Amino acid sequence: MKKEDAREREKSSKKDQYLEGLKRYREQGITILIDGEELPEEDWSKIFEVREDDCVYMADYIPDEKTGKLQEIRFDKIYNR
Repeated sequence: MKKEDAREREKSSKKDQYLEGLKRYREQGITILIDGEELPEEDWSKIFEVREDDCVYMADYIPDEKTGKLQEIRFDKIYNR
């Protein structure tokens, strides 16, 4: 039971760190899209969900064509089949 609790806390901590990183990107002007939309931060945690239909989210890092600098991060559903 204690090992499971520790794993859950570690997993939650890693998710929080990842979401904090996304916030920093957004503060630098990088667009964060989930399913093609700019969602409020409160909805960003959905990228970690595994749904009933076995779909998960995958991130694509989109550079600016001229400068090569990161322009957008897109999260889209993929299906594990």
